[in-house]
Amino acid sequence: MTLTKLLLIVAAISLVITALIKWLSNRINSLPVSYLQNFAGVLFIISGWVKAIDPMGTAFKMEQYFAEFESTFGGTWLSFMAPMFPWLSDNYAVEFAVGMIVFELVLGLMLIIGAFPRFTAWAFLLLVVFFTFLTGFTYLTGYVPQGVNFFDFGQWGPYVETNMKVTDCGCFGDFIKLKPFVSFLKDVGLLLPGVLFVLYANRMHQLGGASLRSGLIVAGTLASLIYCFSNYVWDLPHIDFRPFKIGVNIAERKAAETEAASAAQVIAYRMTHKTDKRVVELPMAEYLKVYAQYPESEWQLEQIREEPRVPTTKISDFEVFDDTGADMTEAVLSDEGYQFVIVAYKLYSSESSVPAVEMDSVFVNDTLITGQGVTAIPRLVEVREKEVMKKVYSWDEAYLEKWKARLLPILQQAQKAGHKVTILTAFTDKEKLASLEEALGLDVDVYMGDDIMLKTIIRSNPGLLLMRKGLIVHMWHYRQLPDWSEMQSQYIR
Repeated sequence: MTLTKLLLIVAAISLVITALIKWLSNRINSLPVSYLQNFAGVLFIISGWVKAIDPMGTAFKMEQYFAEFESTFGGTWLSFMAPMFPWLSDNYAVEFAVGMIVFELVLGLMLIIGAFPRFTAWAFLLLVVFFTFLTGFTYLTGYVPQGVNFFDFGQWGPYVETNMKVTDCGCFGDFIKLKPFVSFLKDVGLLLPGVLFVLYANRMHQLGGASLRSGLIVAGTLASLIYCFSNYVWDLPHIDFRPFKIGVNIAERKAAETEAASAAQVIAYRMTHKTDKRVVELPMAEYLKVYAQYPESEWQLEQIREEPRVPTTKISDFEVFDDTGADMTEAVLSDEGYQFVIVAYKLYSSESSVPAVEMDSVFVNDTLITGQGVTAIPRLVEVREKEVMKKVYSWDEAYLEKWKARLLPILQQAQKAGHKVTILTAFTDKEKLASLEEALGLDVDVYMGDDIMLKTIIRSNPGLLLMRKGLIVHMWHYRQLPDWSEMQSQYIR
C-alpha cells in the first residue's frame, strides 16, 4: 500500500458517502465542504485505526520524539521545558499515545456525522497543526548536522537523511512507512480543509438529531478505548504489520536484506563543500568523468544507492550480545532445537549503592635476571579487605509478578523438556542481569540488544517467542500464555 493509493481509496469512499447523504437526507449545505468533511473524516478513521491496532508502536514513537525534544530544547532559552520530556516519556507515553489515537478516531467520526461543527472544525485544525509540527520537525532535522542544535539555523547544512533521529512520523503505524518529507506535505495539505472548516463551520452537514450524534460519539469513544486496550493491555496487536511476525525466519530475512543492501548499485554521488556548504549531485557516469574536481580534502562525498531488491527492515538490526560484549546473534538464530525467547525491552527496578567489603590482593614485581634478559615476576605479598560501593537493585513487584504468574511455570517446564530458554533485554550492566536472574530464580542465558529493535519484535514486556533455527514459530503476550500441555501439543513437533 502506498500513500497515493490510500488517498485514492479515501477519495472514492468519501464520494460514495457524500452521494448517499445527498440522496438519503439532503442535509448538505455545501457540496465541497461536505465532501471535505467526509474525506478528512475517513482519512482520520483509517489513520487512527492502523495506530489503534498497535498503540505501543505509537507510544514508542512518542518516546523518540520526547527524547529529541529534550536534547533540542536543553541547549536553548527554552531549556526550562527540557525536564518535562523525560518525565512524559517515562510516565505518560502510552497514555499520550492512546489519548491521541482515540481523539483522532472520534474526531473522524465527528466530521462525518457533523457533530458540534465549530468545536470539530477547531479541533481538526489544531490536531493537524500538531501533526504538521511533528512531521516538519522530523523532516527538517535532516538539515541539522551531528552535534548542531536544531535552533542553530545558521549552522544547518544540506539535507542528509541519516541526520534524522526520528526517521518516520508513524502517521500510519507500520501499515505504511512514509518518507518524512511526504508526511510533512500530507499534513500541510490537510491544513487547507482545516482552515476551510473553521471559516465555514456553519456550512458543514449534520446527520441525525443531536442526541443521536452524542450517543455515537460516546459509543465511538468507548469502542476506541476498548479496541486500543485489547491490542496491548490484554493481548498482542490482532493484525501484525511489523517485520517480526509469526512465520518469519529472522536468520533468512536478515541474510537476504544484508545481501540486497550490499548488491545495491551506487547510482550517484552527492558532494558537499566543507567550507561554503555548496552541494553538487552527479549521476555515477558523470561523476567518474570529473571526480578529480572534487578532492576529499575539500569535499564531503556521499554515495546514493538504488533501492535494494529486498527492502531493509528492523530485522537487519537484529544483533544480541552477552555481558562480555561477545556477539551471540548467530547462536540465537542457528539453534537447531525449539528455543523459548523472552523479550523484556525494559526492566523495572530501582538502583542504590551500599558499602561492601571485598578482598584485595596486593602484588609486587620481583626482578629475575637470566641469560635471556630481565623478567618481572609478580609475587603476592598481602591480601587485605577493601571497602567498595556495591550496586543493589530493588525490583518492581508488579513487574516481577508478570513473570511469576504464568511465564516462569512455562519456562521451567520447557527447561525440563530439554528446550533452551533465553532472555533478550536492553543494554545494561551485568550486575543488573545477575540480580534479575536471582529475583526470578532462573538460570538461563541473558543477552542484550538495542531497545528499539527489541520493542519492534513484540509489544509485550515481557513477551514470549517460540523459535527454531531463526523461525518465529509463535509469540504470546504474557497475559495470553497457554498451558504447557497446549503449547507442547500445538506448537512443538
